[in-house]
Amino acid sequence: MNICWVHSFIAAIVIFFACNSPNQKEESIQLTVYGDWEAPDVETSAVSFDQIPFKNLSEYGFFRGKMREFNAGNGVLLYEPASSLFTDYALKSRYVWMPEGVSATIHDDVEGTFEFPDQTILIKNFFYPADFREPAENIRVIETRLMVKRNGVWDAFPYIWNEDQTDASYKVVGAEIPVNWIDDQGEAQLANYIVPNKAQCKSCHNKDEIMVPLGVKAKHLNHELQEKDGSKNQLIRWEEVGYIHGLRALENYPRMVSYNDTSSSLDLRAKAYLDINCAHCHSAEGPASTSGLFLNYEETEPAKLGVFKTPVAAGFGAGSFKYSIWPGKSDESIMTFRMGTNQVGAAMPEIGRVTVHKEGLELIKVWIDGMSEESLAGLGEVQN
Repeated sequence: MNICWVHSFIAAIVIFFACNSPNQKEESIQLTVYGDWEAPDVETSAVSFDQIPFKNLSEYGFFRGKMREFNAGNGVLLYEPASSLFTDYALKSRYVWMPEGVSATIHDDVEGTFEFPDQTILIKNFFYPADFREPAENIRVIETRLMVKRNGVWDAFPYIWNEDQTDASYKVVGAEIPVNWIDDQGEAQLANYIVPNKAQCKSCHNKDEIMVPLGVKAKHLNHELQEKDGSKNQLIRWEEVGYIHGLRALENYPRMVSYNDTSSSLDLRAKAYLDINCAHCHSAEGPASTSGLFLNYEETEPAKLGVFKTPVAAGFGAGSFKYSIWPGKSDESIMTFRMGTNQVGAAMPEIGRVTVHKEGLELIKVWIDGMSEESLAGLGEVQN
């Protein structure tokens, strides 16, 4: 099956930014002319999993033609979680591939975790447009991360794109790459983007010391995604292409909101942000479980979410503050202090960003500042 919806994805990005960006004076942008080399015609189903990782991304056959255009090959399915992990403002496109004749199942748990078959591949591209007001133009792809399941075990493989934007090469050691762009307010931005090394992948993809995927659970995918012929719930689409079997009615599965969706409640938006950005560590099964700070979307106890919670190990990471969350006092809360600093040892998350997510920080500040007895009782809400 040929599933090729990246153009709809890019069109959706264009619509989003066009509707959300005010008119600003134009800035001069230096455009880059990229190479015209096209990927060889490789079928992913024909690759030898025993030889993974390949030297070049093109050897997998995920994308046809000019790879930076993300024209998906046979069986390569676009997906998008409701809320996205912040990575220095990089845009992302995500795909899944499975061998023909096998499919995933959804566990009956609070998150709707997936059980994937062997030889499943998850593909995640990180890229920047030169100008976020024209997000489909002059895109520079920085890296592609793969997660591959073999013999019941997930492994991660980072690929860094070349200057010509024609292919990406496997890099175990990671990299630091200067990137610049014009943001959606018309302001020039610059960052030293960090590609994690292979060993760091497990820092986030860690559940009880076992590497697992993060954003492919029912709660992340139980929403509609725009396609070329209209929008459709992603769980239904996965079932249609054979990537899920035994799908029940959608109301039987959890659903997480987008933290950018202002029509959702502030509590749900804040918890969605903390879930996708923090809960991979701050959960009962994550590396930060001993902290007692659990930031997954389903958590309903204010103390576990940080309300009037003192840190287990204070140190300088807490700044001069007493509580993870001091209701009504975001400027005196450890959570917002750590989100708003780039100081090594204090910044949270510990890896994955070198800049402060201004919009995410503001969301959490507004949430904390508005906390009252009524709003704290509302933290038990996990669906709209």
